[in-house]
Amino acid sequence: MRHYSVKMISEFEELSQKIDQLAQMTQDLRRENARLRKENVALGLENAGYAHKMSEAQRRVEALLENIPALVEAGLAQAQSEEKET
Repeated sequence: MRHYSVKMISEFEELSQKIDQLAQMTQDLRRENARLRKENVALGLENAGYAHKMSEAQRRVEALLENIPALVEAGLAQAQSEEKET
């Protein structure tokens, strides 16, 4: 039968406590990692929605810009027509 010193037993207990702390930290980090992954997916979806809205807004602005020359021309024609009437 081996006899362990009090110091050795104390070191084993300290090591056991550190292993328990490490195991708890590992579980905490896994939970946090899972939460962050879900959050990342949600933010990715939100970002995709914003990108779609930006694309739609850009399409609308481009359509408006294409119509400006015709609107200016129509406005000038109307102004000339009103000028001739007076």
